[in-house]
Amino acid sequence: MLPLSGNSSPEHHPRKLKSYELFGRKNSFNSLLQQFHHQQSRLWLLLTILCLQILLLFIIRFLSLPLPLPLPPAISSAANRLHRFPSAAVSPASTDGDHCKNGRIFVYDLPTAFNQDIVNNCDSLNPWSSSCSAMVNGGFGQRADSLAGVIPENLLASWYWTDQFVTEIIFHNRIMKHKCRVKEPESATAFYVPFYAGLAVGKFLWTASSAEDRDHHCRMILKWLSDQEYYKKSNGWDHFITMGRITWDFRRSSDEDWGSRCIYLPGMRNITRLLIERNPWDYFDVGVPYPTGFHPSSQDDMSAWQDFVRTRSRTHLFCFAGAKRAAFRNDFRGILLDQCRNSTAEKCRVVDCAGSRCSNGTSAILESFLNSDFCLQPRGDSFTRRSIFDCMVAGAIPVFFWRRTAYYQYEWFLPGKPESYSVFIDRNAVKNGTASIEAVLEKFSREEVREMRERVIESIPKFVYGTGAVRDAFDVAVDGVLRRFKEQEEWGYKWK
Repeated sequence: MLPLSGNSSPEHHPRKLKSYELFGRKNSFNSLLQQFHHQQSRLWLLLTILCLQILLLFIIRFLSLPLPLPLPPAISSAANRLHRFPSAAVSPASTDGDHCKNGRIFVYDLPTAFNQDIVNNCDSLNPWSSSCSAMVNGGFGQRADSLAGVIPENLLASWYWTDQFVTEIIFHNRIMKHKCRVKEPESATAFYVPFYAGLAVGKFLWTASSAEDRDHHCRMILKWLSDQEYYKKSNGWDHFITMGRITWDFRRSSDEDWGSRCIYLPGMRNITRLLIERNPWDYFDVGVPYPTGFHPSSQDDMSAWQDFVRTRSRTHLFCFAGAKRAAFRNDFRGILLDQCRNSTAEKCRVVDCAGSRCSNGTSAILESFLNSDFCLQPRGDSFTRRSIFDCMVAGAIPVFFWRRTAYYQYEWFLPGKPESYSVFIDRNAVKNGTASIEAVLEKFSREEVREMRERVIESIPKFVYGTGAVRDAFDVAVDGVLRRFKEQEEWGYKWK
């Protein structure tokens, strides 16, 4: 997708002719005609006419072609050229009259093998334990009643133990009730494919499964789509799907590697894909927030939570929730744990997540984020981690060590100026001991901390998933997709 660049080959410049060789005594059209009576000048004339004809044919051919589709502007970086997306900022609730100005959505009624049957077999979705509890309450999971005493009692009903891989279920449930959903495909400008790709492949990622097993569901859905009239019309350009895992789980290069080949299979190329971590170099990948445990059911609940975290008394400068990775040499998480434990006057609070103690969150994690100004966010198993959003929903300011952890991932959902809501520290400076995390964070004044926290709190509605009564991450994502499809039509170019 990116333009190729390279050094052009050297040009051989012809000898510069003296003026009298071309123009004679006068630099005029008449004197030029006189020169053309000579044999050498006639040759130049023929060459000039031939060049003009070639140029004219090229211009005519160029004007007859459709305009090329402009790629989103690139993030300026000497090392990377990463695709950005058009802004999809939260706006005031629209009236029904203009709510669908960017288009309408048709939701495919898929065979149940691609969604409902997968959920019904929740006992076998991972090799260690049943996932059925994560599927209840529309994908939100079980209610987080054990948070009583940690959060205000009137907000307890908005909190659940939500699994990080359930965006497919959440999006499907919400889009079925979307104001711009239509039941007639001929009146749609966007087509949603409610295939649970992440849940389907998840059961095969940790077992000795074959490449055929890992690709089975995706091959079948693409075969099914290839027979659909509106898919064939657009070649997939106006279709979108939620894939509830990171993009790398669907980008297997060879049969021996990790994951499925779903994104690389024929038919998937032009479909817009909503993933909890995207490939920054792929225009069709869109990063959407990991689900947190907070799912407000009204604007009052949202406002009450924002007020709660805004006025919270915070006793620690920073915190870290995570575990060492013993298999990694010079594990960066281990360095963070050491700096946190060695902070002066216990300015850092540690939640050691060794084992599975922090799976889907615990009250200790939420309390840690609620009681700290900053929260350390290294990369997880991949560049992103759910803890980013758990931290921010609690009103803590994230501290990043890789730009790809957030800045190149969630551009529709987080503030445009990274320094307005977060802190970036060079991980290499932390590794070699030239940067102390505690020293860096202590340099921020109380007013600077308050301003950054306010930017985090203002953004909460854009990265949580509610029940539909509040404009949230789901709405931002769908609005962004509809806007993208509309712009593609206006640009008037799609490859086949």
